[in-house]
Amino acid sequence: MAAVQIGVIGNGSISASHLNAYKNNKNANIYAVCDLNEERARSAAEKYGAEKVYTDYRELLADPAIDAVSICTWNNTHAEISIAAVNAGKHVLVEKPLCRTVEEALEVQKAVEASGKVLQVGFVRRYDANAQLLKSLADQGEFGDIYYAKATAFRRLGNPGGWFSDIERSGGGPLIDIGVHVIDLCWYMMGRPKPVAVSANTYRKLGNRSNIQNLSFYKAADYDASKNTIEDMANALIRFENGASLMVDVSFTLHAKKDEMSVRLYGDKGGMEIDPEAVIVSEKNNTIVNIHPQTDHKGFHFESGFQNEIDHFIGNVLNGTQPISPVQDGVEIMKILCGIYESAEKGHEVKL
Repeated sequence: MAAVQIGVIGNGSISASHLNAYKNNKNANIYAVCDLNEERARSAAEKYGAEKVYTDYRELLADPAIDAVSICTWNNTHAEISIAAVNAGKHVLVEKPLCRTVEEALEVQKAVEASGKVLQVGFVRRYDANAQLLKSLADQGEFGDIYYAKATAFRRLGNPGGWFSDIERSGGGPLIDIGVHVIDLCWYMMGRPKPVAVSANTYRKLGNRSNIQNLSFYKAADYDASKNTIEDMANALIRFENGASLMVDVSFTLHAKKDEMSVRLYGDKGGMEIDPEAVIVSEKNNTIVNIHPQTDHKGFHFESGFQNEIDHFIGNVLNGTQPISPVQDGVEIMKILCGIYESAEKGHEVKL
Protein backbone atom coordinates (compact mmCIF):
# COMPACT_ATOMS: atom_id res chain seq x y z
CA MET A 1 0.00 0.00 0.00
CA ALA A 2 1.46 3.33 -1.08
CA ALA A 3 1.98 5.87 1.68
CA VAL A 4 -0.32 8.89 1.77
CA GLN A 5 1.69 11.95 0.69
CA ILE A 6 1.10 14.71 3.22
CA GLY A 7 1.44 18.48 3.05
CA VAL A 8 1.30 20.47 6.28
CA ILE A 9 0.16 24.07 5.85
CA GLY A 10 1.22 26.34 8.68
CA ASN A 11 4.29 25.48 10.75
CA GLY A 12 3.42 27.15 14.05
CA SER A 13 3.38 25.36 17.39
CA ILE A 14 0.37 23.08 16.79
CA SER A 15 1.86 21.74 13.55
CA ALA A 16 4.49 19.84 15.55
CA SER A 17 1.75 17.61 16.95
CA HIS A 18 0.60 16.81 13.42
CA LEU A 19 4.12 16.32 12.07
CA ASN A 20 5.20 14.05 14.91
CA ALA A 21 2.10 11.88 14.50
CA TYR A 22 2.50 11.64 10.72
CA LYS A 23 6.13 10.66 11.23
CA ASN A 24 4.97 7.81 13.48
CA ASN A 25 2.39 6.52 10.99
CA LYS A 26 3.85 3.95 8.58
CA ASN A 27 1.21 4.74 5.96
CA ALA A 28 2.01 8.46 5.82
CA ASN A 29 4.91 10.39 4.30
CA ILE A 30 5.56 14.05 5.09
CA TYR A 31 6.15 15.29 1.55
CA ALA A 32 5.78 19.07 1.88
CA VAL A 33 5.49 21.88 4.39
CA CYS A 34 4.27 25.43 3.92
CA ASP A 35 4.52 28.59 5.99
CA LEU A 36 4.52 32.32 5.29
CA ASN A 37 7.82 32.36 7.18
CA GLU A 38 10.19 30.54 4.83
CA GLU A 39 12.85 30.04 7.49
CA ARG A 40 10.33 28.32 9.76
CA ALA A 41 9.11 26.14 6.88
CA ARG A 42 12.64 25.11 5.96
CA SER A 43 13.39 24.27 9.57
CA ALA A 44 10.33 22.01 9.73
CA ALA A 45 11.23 20.39 6.41
CA GLU A 46 14.73 19.63 7.63
CA LYS A 47 13.50 18.19 10.91
CA TYR A 48 10.82 15.95 9.38
CA GLY A 49 12.41 15.12 6.06
CA ALA A 50 9.96 16.89 3.77
CA GLU A 51 11.03 17.10 0.11
CA LYS A 52 9.25 20.34 -0.72
CA VAL A 53 9.03 23.72 0.98
CA TYR A 54 6.39 26.32 0.08
CA THR A 55 5.49 29.80 1.29
CA ASP A 56 2.21 29.93 -0.67
CA TYR A 57 -0.39 27.28 0.11
CA ARG A 58 -1.78 27.57 -3.42
CA GLU A 59 1.48 26.29 -4.84
CA LEU A 60 1.43 23.38 -2.40
CA LEU A 61 -2.13 22.48 -3.39
CA ALA A 62 -1.14 22.57 -7.06
CA ASP A 63 1.44 19.83 -6.45
CA PRO A 64 -0.09 16.61 -7.86
CA ALA A 65 2.07 14.44 -5.62
CA ILE A 66 0.19 15.53 -2.49
CA ASP A 67 -2.80 13.42 -1.41
CA ALA A 68 -3.83 15.13 1.81
CA VAL A 69 -3.10 18.19 3.93
CA SER A 70 -3.19 19.30 7.53
CA ILE A 71 -4.27 22.92 7.93
CA CYS A 72 -2.56 24.45 10.98
CA THR A 73 -2.95 28.14 10.16
CA TRP A 74 -4.73 31.11 11.72
CA ASN A 75 -8.48 30.55 12.14
CA ASN A 76 -9.36 33.24 9.61
CA THR A 77 -7.74 31.16 6.83
CA HIS A 78 -9.26 27.76 7.68
CA ALA A 79 -12.30 28.12 5.43
CA GLU A 80 -10.41 29.57 2.47
CA ILE A 81 -7.68 26.91 2.52
CA SER A 82 -10.07 24.03 3.23
CA ILE A 83 -12.24 24.93 0.25
CA ALA A 84 -9.21 25.38 -2.01
CA ALA A 85 -7.78 22.05 -0.84
CA VAL A 86 -10.84 19.90 -1.52
CA ASN A 87 -11.34 21.68 -4.84
CA ALA A 88 -7.74 20.72 -5.66
CA GLY A 89 -8.56 17.08 -4.93
CA LYS A 90 -6.86 16.89 -1.53
CA HIS A 91 -8.21 15.30 1.64
CA VAL A 92 -8.17 17.67 4.61
CA LEU A 93 -7.52 17.60 8.34
CA VAL A 94 -8.25 21.11 9.57
CA GLU A 95 -7.44 22.28 13.07
CA LYS A 96 -10.33 23.38 15.23
CA PRO A 97 -12.33 25.52 14.98
CA LEU A 98 -13.50 24.77 11.46
CA CYS A 99 -13.55 28.53 10.75
CA ARG A 100 -14.84 31.77 12.31
CA THR A 101 -18.48 32.08 11.21
CA VAL A 102 -21.47 29.91 10.39
CA GLU A 103 -21.50 31.33 6.87
CA GLU A 104 -17.91 30.20 6.32
CA ALA A 105 -18.71 26.80 7.80
CA LEU A 106 -21.61 26.24 5.41
CA GLU A 107 -19.40 27.18 2.46
CA VAL A 108 -16.81 24.63 3.58
CA GLN A 109 -19.48 21.96 3.99
CA LYS A 110 -20.83 22.68 0.51
CA ALA A 111 -17.37 22.35 -1.05
CA VAL A 112 -16.54 19.16 0.84
CA GLU A 113 -19.80 17.44 -0.07
CA ALA A 114 -19.39 18.42 -3.72
CA SER A 115 -15.80 17.17 -3.84
CA GLY A 116 -16.30 13.74 -2.30
CA LYS A 117 -13.09 14.25 -0.34
CA VAL A 118 -12.56 13.60 3.36
CA LEU A 119 -12.54 16.62 5.65
CA GLN A 120 -11.81 15.81 9.27
CA VAL A 121 -12.16 18.55 11.89
CA GLY A 122 -9.40 18.52 14.51
CA PHE A 123 -11.57 17.85 17.56
CA VAL A 124 -8.67 15.97 19.12
CA ARG A 125 -10.45 15.35 22.43
CA ARG A 126 -12.75 12.88 20.68
CA TYR A 127 -9.75 10.75 19.79
CA ASP A 128 -8.39 10.27 23.30
CA ALA A 129 -8.53 6.63 24.41
CA ASN A 130 -10.49 7.43 27.59
CA ALA A 131 -13.02 9.47 25.63
CA GLN A 132 -13.52 6.58 23.21
CA LEU A 133 -13.93 4.14 26.10
CA LEU A 134 -16.57 6.31 27.77
CA LYS A 135 -18.31 6.95 24.43
CA SER A 136 -18.59 3.22 23.82
CA LEU A 137 -20.18 2.80 27.26
CA ALA A 138 -22.56 5.69 26.58
CA ASP A 139 -23.56 4.12 23.26
CA GLN A 140 -24.30 0.87 25.10
CA GLY A 141 -26.64 2.70 27.48
CA GLU A 142 -24.39 2.60 30.54
CA PHE A 143 -25.39 6.15 31.53
CA GLY A 144 -28.92 6.10 30.16
CA ASP A 145 -30.30 9.42 28.94
CA ILE A 146 -27.51 12.00 29.33
CA TYR A 147 -29.46 15.13 30.14
CA TYR A 148 -26.88 17.49 31.64
CA ALA A 149 -23.19 18.29 31.17
CA LYS A 150 -20.88 20.79 32.84
CA ALA A 151 -17.50 21.81 31.47
CA THR A 152 -14.88 24.23 32.76
CA ALA A 153 -11.60 25.26 31.12
CA PHE A 154 -10.04 27.96 33.28
CA ARG A 155 -6.58 29.40 32.78
CA ARG A 156 -5.73 31.86 35.52
CA LEU A 157 -2.91 33.29 33.41
CA GLY A 158 -2.83 31.98 29.87
CA ASN A 159 -3.53 34.48 27.12
CA PRO A 160 -0.98 33.46 24.44
CA GLY A 161 -1.20 36.85 22.74
CA GLY A 162 -0.22 37.21 19.09
CA TRP A 163 -2.81 35.97 16.64
CA PHE A 164 -4.67 34.22 19.47
CA SER A 165 -5.66 37.60 20.89
CA ASP A 166 -6.38 39.29 17.54
CA ILE A 167 -10.09 38.77 16.92
CA GLU A 168 -9.70 39.35 13.18
CA ARG A 169 -7.41 36.32 12.86
CA SER A 170 -8.73 34.13 15.68
CA GLY A 171 -12.45 34.87 15.64
CA GLY A 172 -12.47 35.04 19.43
CA GLY A 173 -10.59 34.23 22.61
CA PRO A 174 -10.73 31.37 25.12
CA LEU A 175 -14.18 30.30 23.93
CA ILE A 176 -13.10 29.57 20.37
CA ASP A 177 -9.61 28.37 21.33
CA ILE A 178 -10.01 26.08 24.35
CA GLY A 179 -13.76 26.21 24.97
CA VAL A 180 -14.42 24.62 21.61
CA HIS A 181 -12.67 21.45 22.84
CA VAL A 182 -14.83 20.90 25.92
CA ILE A 183 -18.06 21.99 24.23
CA ASP A 184 -17.46 19.56 21.40
CA LEU A 185 -16.43 16.76 23.77
CA CYS A 186 -19.61 17.11 25.82
CA TRP A 187 -21.83 17.38 22.73
CA TYR A 188 -20.19 14.29 21.22
CA MET A 189 -20.66 12.28 24.42
CA MET A 190 -24.29 13.39 24.65
CA GLY A 191 -24.98 11.89 21.23
CA ARG A 192 -24.77 15.14 19.25
CA PRO A 193 -28.28 16.47 20.02
CA LYS A 194 -29.54 19.40 17.97
CA PRO A 195 -28.70 22.73 19.65
CA VAL A 196 -31.68 25.09 19.77
CA ALA A 197 -30.80 28.01 22.07
CA VAL A 198 -27.92 29.70 23.90
CA SER A 199 -27.74 32.17 26.77
CA ALA A 200 -24.26 33.52 27.37
CA ASN A 201 -21.92 36.19 28.71
CA THR A 202 -18.43 37.28 27.75
CA TYR A 203 -16.13 39.54 29.76
CA ARG A 204 -13.16 41.79 29.02
CA LYS A 205 -11.97 42.78 32.47
CA LEU A 206 -8.32 41.81 32.95
CA GLY A 207 -6.69 42.08 29.51
CA ASN A 208 -3.63 39.93 28.92
CA ARG A 209 -2.09 40.75 32.35
CA SER A 210 1.35 41.33 30.89
CA ASN A 211 2.22 43.07 34.16
CA ILE A 212 2.36 39.77 36.06
CA GLN A 213 5.83 38.72 37.20
CA ASN A 214 7.28 35.51 38.64
CA LEU A 215 4.80 33.26 36.81
CA SER A 216 5.46 32.27 33.22
CA PHE A 217 2.97 31.15 30.59
CA TYR A 218 2.94 30.15 26.93
CA LYS A 219 3.31 33.06 24.52
CA ALA A 220 2.68 32.95 20.78
CA ALA A 221 5.65 33.59 18.51
CA ASP A 222 4.17 36.98 17.58
CA TYR A 223 3.26 37.96 21.16
CA ASP A 224 2.65 41.68 21.57
CA ALA A 225 1.29 42.85 24.92
CA SER A 226 -0.26 45.96 23.35
CA LYS A 227 -2.65 43.97 21.15
CA ASN A 228 -5.64 42.22 22.72
CA THR A 229 -9.13 42.40 21.19
CA ILE A 230 -10.69 39.21 22.60
CA GLU A 231 -12.68 38.22 25.67
CA ASP A 232 -10.98 37.18 28.91
CA MET A 233 -13.76 34.83 29.90
CA ALA A 234 -17.03 33.39 28.63
CA ASN A 235 -19.85 31.35 30.10
CA ALA A 236 -22.93 29.85 28.49
CA LEU A 237 -25.95 27.62 28.91
CA ILE A 238 -26.69 25.65 25.75
CA ARG A 239 -30.09 24.02 25.30
CA PHE A 240 -30.78 21.08 23.01
CA GLU A 241 -33.90 19.92 21.19
CA ASN A 242 -34.14 16.76 23.31
CA GLY A 243 -34.30 18.79 26.53
CA ALA A 244 -30.66 18.23 27.53
CA SER A 245 -28.44 21.15 28.50
CA LEU A 246 -24.75 21.99 28.68
CA MET A 247 -23.18 24.61 30.93
CA VAL A 248 -19.68 25.80 30.08
CA ASP A 249 -17.26 28.43 31.38
CA VAL A 250 -13.80 29.17 30.01
CA SER A 251 -11.07 31.74 30.51
CA PHE A 252 -7.65 32.86 29.33
CA THR A 253 -7.20 34.88 32.51
CA LEU A 254 -9.09 34.93 35.79
CA HIS A 255 -8.43 35.70 39.46
CA ALA A 256 -8.41 32.02 40.35
CA LYS A 257 -5.95 30.22 42.61
CA LYS A 258 -5.14 27.63 39.95
CA ASP A 259 -5.99 26.43 36.45
CA GLU A 260 -9.02 24.18 36.27
CA MET A 261 -10.16 21.68 33.68
CA SER A 262 -13.26 19.60 34.33
CA VAL A 263 -15.73 17.78 32.10
CA ARG A 264 -18.69 15.98 33.69
CA LEU A 265 -21.83 14.43 32.23
CA TYR A 266 -24.91 13.13 34.00
CA GLY A 267 -27.48 10.57 32.85
CA ASP A 268 -30.49 8.92 34.45
CA LYS A 269 -28.57 5.63 34.90
CA GLY A 270 -25.11 6.94 35.72
CA GLY A 271 -22.57 9.67 35.24
CA MET A 272 -19.05 10.17 33.98
CA GLU A 273 -16.12 12.49 34.47
CA ILE A 274 -13.60 12.89 31.66
CA ASP A 275 -11.45 15.66 33.12
CA PRO A 276 -9.35 15.80 35.18
CA GLU A 277 -9.49 12.00 35.03
CA ALA A 278 -11.86 9.32 33.74
CA VAL A 279 -14.42 8.20 36.33
CA ILE A 280 -17.66 6.26 35.95
CA VAL A 281 -20.38 6.85 38.56
CA SER A 282 -22.98 4.13 38.90
CA GLU A 283 -25.20 2.19 41.31
CA LYS A 284 -24.52 -1.43 42.26
CA ASN A 285 -26.64 -3.33 44.78
CA ASN A 286 -28.32 -0.09 45.88
CA THR A 287 -24.93 1.50 46.49
CA ILE A 288 -23.33 4.42 44.67
CA VAL A 289 -19.94 3.41 43.29
CA ASN A 290 -17.17 5.42 41.65
CA ILE A 291 -15.33 3.32 39.07
CA HIS A 292 -11.84 4.29 37.95
CA PRO A 293 -11.05 2.53 34.63
CA GLN A 294 -7.59 1.02 34.50
CA THR A 295 -6.14 2.70 31.40
CA ASP A 296 -2.71 3.94 30.34
CA HIS A 297 -3.54 7.51 31.29
CA LYS A 298 -5.95 8.80 33.93
CA GLY A 299 -6.86 11.86 31.90
CA PHE A 300 -6.41 13.34 28.45
CA HIS A 301 -3.02 12.43 26.98
CA PHE A 302 -1.99 15.05 24.45
CA GLU A 303 0.48 13.02 22.35
CA SER A 304 -1.56 9.84 22.03
CA GLY A 305 -4.70 11.86 21.33
CA PHE A 306 -3.03 13.49 18.34
CA GLN A 307 -1.56 10.16 17.23
CA ASN A 308 -5.02 8.58 17.27
CA GLU A 309 -6.44 11.56 15.38
CA ILE A 310 -3.78 11.38 12.65
CA ASP A 311 -4.03 7.58 12.41
CA HIS A 312 -7.81 7.91 11.99
CA PHE A 313 -7.34 10.52 9.26
CA ILE A 314 -4.87 8.37 7.32
CA GLY A 315 -7.22 5.39 7.65
CA ASN A 316 -10.10 7.44 6.25
CA VAL A 317 -8.00 8.61 3.31
CA LEU A 318 -6.88 5.06 2.48
CA ASN A 319 -10.25 3.39 3.01
CA GLY A 320 -12.63 6.09 1.80
CA THR A 321 -14.40 6.14 5.17
CA GLN A 322 -15.82 9.12 7.01
CA PRO A 323 -14.23 10.56 10.17
CA ILE A 324 -15.86 10.59 13.58
CA SER A 325 -15.45 14.39 13.44
CA PRO A 326 -16.86 15.26 9.99
CA VAL A 327 -17.44 18.68 8.46
CA GLN A 328 -21.12 18.56 9.48
CA ASP A 329 -20.10 18.47 13.14
CA GLY A 330 -17.77 21.37 12.56
CA VAL A 331 -20.74 23.36 11.26
CA GLU A 332 -22.89 22.56 14.30
CA ILE A 333 -20.13 23.56 16.71
CA MET A 334 -19.71 26.86 14.83
CA LYS A 335 -23.44 27.48 15.29
CA ILE A 336 -22.99 27.02 19.04
CA LEU A 337 -19.86 29.19 19.28
CA CYS A 338 -21.32 32.00 17.20
CA GLY A 339 -24.57 31.73 19.14
CA ILE A 340 -22.65 32.24 22.38
CA TYR A 341 -20.95 35.37 21.07
CA GLU A 342 -24.27 36.69 19.70
CA SER A 343 -26.11 36.08 22.98
CA ALA A 344 -23.36 37.80 24.96
CA GLU A 345 -23.43 40.80 22.64
CA LYS A 346 -27.24 41.12 22.71
CA GLY A 347 -27.64 40.35 26.40
CA HIS A 348 -30.34 37.74 26.00
CA GLU A 349 -30.93 34.17 24.87
CA VAL A 350 -30.72 33.54 21.16
CA LYS A 351 -32.30 30.77 19.12
CA LEU A 352 -30.04 28.73 16.88
